[in-house]
Amino acid sequence: MAKTEIATKKENALTVAMSFEDDAAAGGFDNMGQEDFALPFLRLLTNTSPEVGEVEGAMPGMIYNTVTGQLYDGKKGITVIPCAYIRQYIEWAPRGSGSGAPISIHPATSDILSRTHREPGDSKDYLDNGNYIENTANHYVMIVGEDDIPEPALITMKSTQLKKSRKWNSMMMSAKMIGKNGPYTPPMFSQVYRLTTQAESNDKGKWFGWEIERIGAIENPDLYLAAKGFSQSISAGDVKVKHAAEDIMEGSGAEPF
Repeated sequence: MAKTEIATKKENALTVAMSFEDDAAAGGFDNMGQEDFALPFLRLLTNTSPEVGEVEGAMPGMIYNTVTGQLYDGKKGITVIPCAYIRQYIEWAPRGSGSGAPISIHPATSDILSRTHREPGDSKDYLDNGNYIENTANHYVMIVGEDDIPEPALITMKSTQLKKSRKWNSMMMSAKMIGKNGPYTPPMFSQVYRLTTQAESNDKGKWFGWEIERIGAIENPDLYLAAKGFSQSISAGDVKVKHAAEDIMEGSGAEPF
């Protein structure tokens, strides 16, 4: 290809890109509300995850974005900014029945667990109607890519991963900075963390779990504003989540309960 032709194509591409930015305000998204978007879940894959064997390149221990389909190497991990935390008691129909959507979502202040019981040899919390309750920690995050462009997502932790959730919360609360009036705890959305995965096991089975490491404070002001805006949207109730059984079932049954 001639140099003049290459130069012409580069100039045309630059012109088109400039048009993209000029037309961003009139991008055709006017009639889309929050209910028209799907918040990605970051799912930790195990041997029995449906994506393994169905999604090209999916392997146990990887992290899977349920909306974009992107796979992340669990050993390398992902960089995230935590933006909000909500714990809930999610009520599910017995596995293999129902629509795959929650029967009900109870707030953390609910006394629903006091109305449950356990079956012999089973650590699930069952209601008398046969449904079961999962204590679920929801961590809303911004994924930070190599280009520093943030992407919102949700990480749900339950069962054995609840201790990881509590550890993460403790890490966020223990972060300190020095201000004009002395030490203070900065907002969770001011800090960056790396999440990796590692194999775990006990006498009931094997699975993959989360490992969490604090990197430090955000240095990019645009990232901070994006994370703060996402946090505010969650607090205002503008972010809607559609849980599905696969999103909550870490390991899709491979993890011991």
